[in-house]
Amino acid sequence: MMISRSKPAAAASTATLVKEKKKKKLPKLHDFVSTRDYTGAITLLEFQRSAGKSNEETDLWIAYCAFHLGNYQKTADEYGALMKGGSTHPDVCIGLACAQFFLGMYKEANESTTNAQASRLKNRLQFHCSHKFSDEKMLMSYHQQLQDLVEDQLSLAAIHYLRSHYQEAIDIYKRILLDNRDFLALNVYVALCYYKLDYYDVSQEVLAIYLAHFPDSATAVNLRACNHFKLYNGKAAEAELRSLQDMASPSFEYAADLIKHNMVVFRGGEGALQVLPPLVDVLPEARLNLVIYHLRNDDVMEAYSLIKDLEPSTPQEYILKGVVNAAVGQEQNSPPLLKRDHLKIAQQYFQLVGGSASECDTIPGRQCMASCFFLLRQFQDVLIYLQSIKNYFYSDDTYNFNYAQVKAAVGNYKEAEELFLLIQSEKLKNDYVYLSWLTKCYVMNGKPRYAWELYLKMETSAESYSILQLIANDCYKMGQFFYSAKAFDILERLDGNPEFWEGKKGACVGLFQLIVAGHEPREMLREVLVLLRSMSSQPNPQVEYITKVIKTWAKENRVGV
Repeated sequence: MMISRSKPAAAASTATLVKEKKKKKLPKLHDFVSTRDYTGAITLLEFQRSAGKSNEETDLWIAYCAFHLGNYQKTADEYGALMKGGSTHPDVCIGLACAQFFLGMYKEANESTTNAQASRLKNRLQFHCSHKFSDEKMLMSYHQQLQDLVEDQLSLAAIHYLRSHYQEAIDIYKRILLDNRDFLALNVYVALCYYKLDYYDVSQEVLAIYLAHFPDSATAVNLRACNHFKLYNGKAAEAELRSLQDMASPSFEYAADLIKHNMVVFRGGEGALQVLPPLVDVLPEARLNLVIYHLRNDDVMEAYSLIKDLEPSTPQEYILKGVVNAAVGQEQNSPPLLKRDHLKIAQQYFQLVGGSASECDTIPGRQCMASCFFLLRQFQDVLIYLQSIKNYFYSDDTYNFNYAQVKAAVGNYKEAEELFLLIQSEKLKNDYVYLSWLTKCYVMNGKPRYAWELYLKMETSAESYSILQLIANDCYKMGQFFYSAKAFDILERLDGNPEFWEGKKGACVGLFQLIVAGHEPREMLREVLVLLRSMSSQPNPQVEYITKVIKTWAKENRVGV
């Protein structure tokens, strides 16, 4: 139904629009800063600058907003221009030093502080520079000047965090929170510490307090994504970061590099070679994750070249450097002396982490001690550490692979076999170490047929030759003479070594004894005779004699051969 009008609506509509326009106000700098929209703030400030309406205060605000966006180079440029312009504002020197510090220019930052006025901020910055320089004497000097002020205590907590003293940092943050409930960002710091301590559930709970007020915080959402990655999987973590992108958060630009980096991690290394190399000198974790990528792709020497000059300062760096050295030490083509050197370095790094007060009771710390004793071949000690964390790794292929090897090394072949068979990774299942240990387990557990079938599935190679030798010798030791004889027979065909004939002869005689004793079926006598004659192109007195004895017994016992 069409409704008619008695008067046109245009006049009333125009009046309404005029009133609305009068009510609307142009956004001001304070509006952008209060909502943490630093991109909007810089846009407004630079517009004012281009319109010739700027002054020193405008430049200072641009530097401030650039700093909060994480654009430290722009911050340094702005403060540098102010210094060249003869500015005497007290924020310029210390602001430049802070920007240089965040750019990793620690020497320059320390030099810039010398021109800054004495202040609590200057002391805190010098405190952090001393940590970067590993200057313990100066660190303690600036530490003693810290006061019971929130900013100073936050700096102290940060140093504790950087030194992996996460519980000490948590204690400081919680103490500050007791008196300042509205300092919501501290919950992010506490959550980060719990994340580092592997308490991912607790980290999520604490983080939720902050996210309830600021759901678009790139730092907080990224941490939640990392917790999801540890608790669930990469897809769940990736979904969290996608939600941040969908929000078009003002803080997204600030964390853009971090988010790109973490996306690679969440996707199992996808795009690592495109994303991580440019970030190696920007994010410390980028170098470590690029090393991990190369290790997973068996490019050990590329991983080593990335990490060889890195001076480790955190448990993760010590662990990764230990892993890389262990991998280099096990490279087949490395000279023996070089192998020993790398394995010794790896063992020392593992022992350093596993024996430290902060890591000895953590899962990585116990893994390090297990690795240390593994390299020292002290397998009983390895078992103690691996057993203490097995509840956390029931379905972890790498853990089961190592645990199975240790079980087998101490003679517990039954459990070792069960652990080997839990492994799902095709890469591990095709590894020679896996195949050789599983073969040994089958033989020692009285399952030589399974060991033989494992060998038959292998392509002809030096590794299959070694597996054949293992079956031949271990089956002989275990009295499994049929498969020992079959293995020695193939070895004899491949090599012609007289020792293989001796092994086959002994296995055939042993099998004949088992048949006589009734422990093996009599039908196997035909197999024995075939194996004995397989390489005898010319008369062999030993073959003739053994064959004659077997045939005589078979005739007496009415066994057809």
